[in-house]
Amino acid sequence: MYRTTMAVLVVALIAFLGTLFNHNLRVAQFAAKQAAITQGAAGAASAARVILKEWDVPTPNSHPHDPALSPDGALWYTGQGSNTLGRLDPMTGKVQEFHLKTSNSGPHGLVADRAGNIWFTANSKGYIGKLDPRTSQVTEYALPDKSADDPHTPVFDQEGTLWFTVQGGNAVGRLDPRTGMIVLKKVPTPHALPYGIAVTSKGVPFFCEFGTNRLARIDPKTMDITEYPLPEGARPRRLAITSNDLVYYSDNARGYVGRLDSATGKTQEWRSPGGADSEPYAIAVTPDGLVWYVETGLTPNRIIGFNPTTQTFTTPTPIPSGGGIVRNMVATPDGKLYLACSGVNKVDIAEILR
Repeated sequence: MYRTTMAVLVVALIAFLGTLFNHNLRVAQFAAKQAAITQGAAGAASAARVILKEWDVPTPNSHPHDPALSPDGALWYTGQGSNTLGRLDPMTGKVQEFHLKTSNSGPHGLVADRAGNIWFTANSKGYIGKLDPRTSQVTEYALPDKSADDPHTPVFDQEGTLWFTVQGGNAVGRLDPRTGMIVLKKVPTPHALPYGIAVTSKGVPFFCEFGTNRLARIDPKTMDITEYPLPEGARPRRLAITSNDLVYYSDNARGYVGRLDSATGKTQEWRSPGGADSEPYAIAVTPDGLVWYVETGLTPNRIIGFNPTTQTFTTPTPIPSGGGIVRNMVATPDGKLYLACSGVNKVDIAEILR
């Protein structure tokens, strides 16, 4: 009660100072930013502590872009700059690299299937790849449309079908692993830049339109696309879906975390503790229903939890190495977070203590 009262008084004082010196633009901007940060700290969701452990990836300048969780609990990542996929054994700390057969593939996103194969998007060469870690063999599936040659983020649905976004090609793709057949569907909005993608409990893919202020869903049978408008100026980059099919997204442009009710289309948003320039990016939901994301506009990057029930934030946790822009992360069944820290050539595991 005392901390909350003090936080409110601090916010009021800063707002008063901003008004008093409104002739000074820098003072007003500083007041607004500090007020946002103070409000976020005052509304901490819990006393949750985040403990981060970091590992260097073997090849310099690998630019580990996205992480993935495999059935055996390993952390996989795409080495976008080294044309590799990497596997970290969290128990031993050993990192193993797998080199791709097509040079300069630009591996971007990745996901594991039930058998432990690693599927990835070759962002620079226009194909979807499958790595068998047991044999190191890579199978390539070329995209059928040369105008859609930059596959971005992949995800499996409950039937084992692979869905993926095509950012510059402005499309969403579906790949049947049994036949290798790929079908592409163009997004209705021009230059929408389809980006992050996730699947609901009912098997319906939702994706971000990073080039505009929309989220969208694609019907898994007809591939018809339905778009959902967000507040003006929003730029959703990644999304995560809770067990009750609420879609949470990171608004990278305005410094918000937002929520779309997939049943009603209603949206709601909350200002991130770091303010308008915090650039929320990677986002995931842990099994307890908390939403975790990374503010990448701040140095160091910060991990923050959001409690949907109380609509409050945890105290931000700085990433020890700085993060170098954490672009994606995944939650494990036991509540950990796997991160790829692209700019500092590291991968991280975050353990959340409550």
